[in-house]
Amino acid sequence: MDLNNIWNAFLDKIKDQISPMLYETWFQDTKLYSINNNVATIIVPMNIHKTHLKENYEQLMEDNFSDVAGSDFKFDFILKDEIKTNNIELMPETEDFSTNLKPDYTFETFVVGESNKFAQATALAVAEKPGVMYNPLFIYGNSGLGKTHLMHAIGNYITKNSNKKVLYVTSEQFVQDFINITKKNSDGNNFDNVELFKRKYRDVDVLIIDDIQYLGNATQTQQEFFNTFNDLHDRNKQIIISSDRSPDDLKLLEDRLKTRFYWGIAIKILPPDFQLRMDIIDNKITSQIKGVEFPKEVKEYIATNCTSDVRKLEGSIRRVFAYATMMSGSDITLDLAKEALKDDIEKSVISKNKIDQVQQLVSNNYNISVEDIRGKKRKAEINLPRQIAMYICRVVLGESLTKIGIEFGGKDHTTVMHSVDKITNEIKTNEELAIEIEKMVNQIR
Repeated sequence: MDLNNIWNAFLDKIKDQISPMLYETWFQDTKLYSINNNVATIIVPMNIHKTHLKENYEQLMEDNFSDVAGSDFKFDFILKDEIKTNNIELMPETEDFSTNLKPDYTFETFVVGESNKFAQATALAVAEKPGVMYNPLFIYGNSGLGKTHLMHAIGNYITKNSNKKVLYVTSEQFVQDFINITKKNSDGNNFDNVELFKRKYRDVDVLIIDDIQYLGNATQTQQEFFNTFNDLHDRNKQIIISSDRSPDDLKLLEDRLKTRFYWGIAIKILPPDFQLRMDIIDNKITSQIKGVEFPKEVKEYIATNCTSDVRKLEGSIRRVFAYATMMSGSDITLDLAKEALKDDIEKSVISKNKIDQVQQLVSNNYNISVEDIRGKKRKAEINLPRQIAMYICRVVLGESLTKIGIEFGGKDHTTVMHSVDKITNEIKTNEELAIEIEKMVNQIR
């Protein structure tokens, strides 16, 4: 009896009967552990899943599982830690070679804004002409900004539009597979393992390696990756790599590897600005939540407080929705969102959303909208507040010119520098403006 196949068939049936958000919250990370005496034991990620699934979905689960398994079952819910406590080993994963691509990560589901449009355009160019345009493609940036999504999008585009063979793996998986080479068989050699390794990583048209920085402490694995890279590149096979830092900042990687990363193109993904965060929230709600009203003020609250990580942005949406569901289907309001996210969002005024707060404060002080301050209008009544806001972000908060430019509608860093210099010189002779700015700075502090 293949437990994985049974559970996947069951999940497919559940997915068709509840909303995507509910499925993602309560079912996506579950797994069928065992079937004994008409009891199906299910691994769940958290204790809350035990209670919620039993109280709200048990009948639905029993009906659908009966259809799949052919007889009636009751459910027992456990955590992974509980299995380890009882000295029971987890069932081994079914070994199934595939592209490892996530089908939901496509260019169509990737929300584009000022901070990532160059990365998206470059990724699409690679997808359209793998091995020809930008080889290798090196994508870097902080965690949670969409690097992995773009890599999967490239792979999915290629597999959909060609017969090329694509493989996505993390660097940890590459290391583990390399370690397995050293294991000898009953004949005392490892020839079969070496052959399997080379076939997996070199018999492909597109190799996608995520989080390359984790190769840093694996010297022998770096050597093997170097050989694999050269073999693929010499045969015009596309290589796509991601990292949380630029090639130059990968101090533990050999120089010859870092040099090769620049043979193609290295692109950086920056944190999303406010408008992109709002677009991502709208996209997530539209695709995942049906028939539930998500007020604009709640979206703005989430966008204002989750500024640097798309995953946290999506997690906040999921948390608010789950909280409303657990509160007997309460309407989603700003107060409910604040309560749901109170443990995740810092209450300090100078927090991760400090640029947004400066923009809000300055716009309120000058009676203009935040959209105006982020926009491109050059009227005097808008231009001065915008320059003041940029000045405060740079001088008081110490934000980088690039980040400020992104948060102010994609301004070039030289524009930000000009604004900062202008206000710096202005307050030397304009005492009234200096006092006004000082008041706003005190409010921020």
